[in-house]
Amino acid sequence: GADVNAQGGVYGNALQTAAANGKEAIVNILLDNGANVNAQGGLYANALQAAAANWHKTVVNILLEKGADVNAQGGFHVNALQAAVADKNEAIVSLLLEKGADVNAQANARKTIVNLLLENGADVNAQGGKYGNALQAAAASYNGDIVNLLLEQGANVNAQGGKYGNALQAAAASYNEVIVNLLLEQGANVNTQGGKYGNALQAAAAKGNEVIVNILLENGADVNAQGGKYDNALHAAAAKGNEAIMNLLLENGADVKAQGGKYGNALQAAAANGNEVIVNFLLEKGAD
Repeated sequence: GADVNAQGGVYGNALQTAAANGKEAIVNILLDNGANVNAQGGLYANALQAAAANWHKTVVNILLEKGADVNAQGGFHVNALQAAVADKNEAIVSLLLEKGADVNAQANARKTIVNLLLENGADVNAQGGKYGNALQAAAASYNGDIVNLLLEQGANVNAQGGKYGNALQAAAASYNEVIVNLLLEQGANVNTQGGKYGNALQAAAAKGNEVIVNILLENGADVNAQGGKYDNALHAAAAKGNEAIMNLLLENGADVKAQGGKYGNALQAAAANGNEVIVNFLLEKGAD
C-alpha cells in the first residue's frame, strides 16, 4: 500500500497537505493509518503550523490531541503560534497558549493578541525574528496602538537588533511620523547607530519623508552621522534625487563634501543615478 508518510510536494507530506486545506476527515484517516503527526518538511515544516496558518482550528485541535509538538520549529512561520499571530487568529492563539505554546513568538499582530501574549507572560523585550523585537515589528507595521501597549508594558525603546537596528529607525523608514514622535517622547535616542540605514535620519532621507527628517533634526539628529546603506543622510537624499530634503539637510549643516559609503560622496550618488538637476544643485552648493 501507499506510504502514509511519503515525503514530497509543496506541503512535504499528505498530513500537512490535508491540514493546510482543513480536511478534517482526511487528517483523521491519515493519523489512524500511522501518519507521523510531527513529520517535518514542506512549506509549514509540520501539519500543526499548516493548520494554524490557514485558520483551521478543528484540525489544530485534532493534531494536538494526537500529540503534535506545540512548539515545533521550522517552516514559513517558524512555529504554529507565530503562524496564528501572523494571521491574527485569536481563537487559535488562545488554543495554542492553553496547550503550552512558547509565548515569545515574533510577528506583526493585532493589539488584542499582543495583550493575550503579554497576559500569558510573554517577554516584552524578547529578541529574535526579522525585526529583532516586538516594538520594532510594531513600529515597522504602522501600529501605534501596539507601540503604545508595548511601551506601557516596559518595552525598551532603544532595544537594538533586527532589520532596522531599533524601533525609531523602523518608524522613520515606514513613513510613520506619529510613531516617530511617540518614540522620541518616550526617550528614543535619535542618534542610535545600526540597522539597514545606520540611523533614523538616513532612513527618513532615503524614504523621502521631509516631515520625519524635520522632526529628527529638531530632536537633535546628527546631520552628518555616518553608517548604513548610504553612509549619511545627504548621500541617501542625493541617490534618491530629493532636492527638498537635500536643502533641508544642507541648511542644517550637512557636509556637501563628506566622503564615504557606496557612492563616495553626494555628487557621485546623484551622478550614479543620472540626476542632472541634483548634480547641478550640488555643484552650486560647493560639491566637488
